[in-house]
Amino acid sequence: MATSPTAEVYEHRQRDWSDRVALAESMIPLIGRLHRRDAVVVSIHGRSLLDRSPVAILKAHRFARQLDDLVLDPEQTLEVLRLLDGLALGPASIDLARLSARHRDDPAGRDLADVVRAELAEIVGRHESAPRPGRDVVLYGFGRIGRLVARLLIEHAGGDGGLRLRAVVVRRGSSTDLAKRASLLRRDSIHGPFAGTITVDEATDTIVANGTTIQVIYSDDPATVDYGSFGIHDAIVVDNTGRWRDEPSLRRHLEARGASRVLLTAPGKGSLPNVVFGVNHEAAGDHEVVAAASCTTNAITPVLAVVDERWGIESGHIETVHAVTNDQNLTDNFHPGDRRGRSAALNMVLTETGAATAVAKALPGLAGRLTGSAIRVPTADVSVAVLNLRLRRPADRAELNAHLRRASLDSPLRRQIDYIESPEVASTDFVGSRHAGVVDGLATVVAGDSAVLYVWYDNEFGYSCQVVRLLEHLAGGTPPSFPRVASAESPAPGREGAPRPSLPDASDPSPSPSPSEPILEAVR
Repeated sequence: MATSPTAEVYEHRQRDWSDRVALAESMIPLIGRLHRRDAVVVSIHGRSLLDRSPVAILKAHRFARQLDDLVLDPEQTLEVLRLLDGLALGPASIDLARLSARHRDDPAGRDLADVVRAELAEIVGRHESAPRPGRDVVLYGFGRIGRLVARLLIEHAGGDGGLRLRAVVVRRGSSTDLAKRASLLRRDSIHGPFAGTITVDEATDTIVANGTTIQVIYSDDPATVDYGSFGIHDAIVVDNTGRWRDEPSLRRHLEARGASRVLLTAPGKGSLPNVVFGVNHEAAGDHEVVAAASCTTNAITPVLAVVDERWGIESGHIETVHAVTNDQNLTDNFHPGDRRGRSAALNMVLTETGAATAVAKALPGLAGRLTGSAIRVPTADVSVAVLNLRLRRPADRAELNAHLRRASLDSPLRRQIDYIESPEVASTDFVGSRHAGVVDGLATVVAGDSAVLYVWYDNEFGYSCQVVRLLEHLAGGTPPSFPRVASAESPAPGREGAPRPSLPDASDPSPSPSPSEPILEAVR
């Protein structure tokens, strides 16, 4: 019969927890100063520590065990942060867990300060004393995706040279339109309350959110807006309306004074580049109009790229079980689309999806190899894609899962792919996930050259994170990430003539996957 912990053990564990919380509290001012002074974002395996509570910081430290079975020591993390604070760093994203691992595994046995300096040599002493100009962003439309993108842009405001949310453009809905727009930004039935303060200035038609002044502009025609009159210049216009999908229609945004590029938050039609950040974002090039594809395409393309790189994909069918969207009817009524006129609240609705076809725009090698369909189900958010694949080479379930897990932790696609093994997770556990998709390792089925993968994704928030990553790229590129990942700077996978990023070999010795849980991470 097991004995209960003694009072001494109880007290020891309480003191240990309090000590760890105190260490996390000491990190917070350093994390904030690195971001606001040096434009440096620190993370633990992609989970940002910026604006996190002490408990959330400790939770991220525990998550580090997913890579090497070791819980990251907060005492060492604090030491690393103090070292970073004194190095006058240039803008960057720095992974503290991987930096600590480089020190632990250093063959020369150098001390922590020497390893940190060596790994960050490119940016040590590169602090920019003069503020860098930011890039103006305008949200054309302020629906589900528009408001979540706004939250993300506001969350990361404050660092030099970043994206600056300057305005939203909407059609006036009522005499209390401004207050209602602000209320929808403040309150969200799925994603919870806005993290901060919001005020409304009716006299100037502005919303001020955590110090970010958002000009609300009323217009029915994108070509007639004069952004320059509001001091907005060289802006990237993010079209969230879905009203226009092809390049000629979307180019009307460029007729507005002060606009220079357009990003569509939906699959583009015709020759419009469909971009999945992390996979083919270099394809955006100098195009003035690009599309961020769909939430499903963003969720499955990185996973398909990883699998295709190692085993090759001969063919496959993608079935997405998707949460309801605003284009469906709440009750039975006419709808131009097949079946979508039936009540979204009461039915599972079979419908089409262009995600499988859209994958080929990011991964040309898979053109004509995939089919797709969708089932809309009565849940508010989070979807799951079932990838039924026939591989060119037989696979082993453990090997396939290990490869995907390593890709989620230590590869150029680690911000797009997450991995989980838990027998208890359900869709609501993935609300707020900032990855494009989360592989459910326990659901993986492999039989010879056939594999079935389940990929969860927050079709609202995870997709919005991908949109912001692409926005950063269009604005001049994201800051470099350290420590460097092998081939992280190589051309994106799937582009003709371009090598795929080198992902860790699943046969490399590594601990077996252990249960994990979704933890929110930074957009970067």
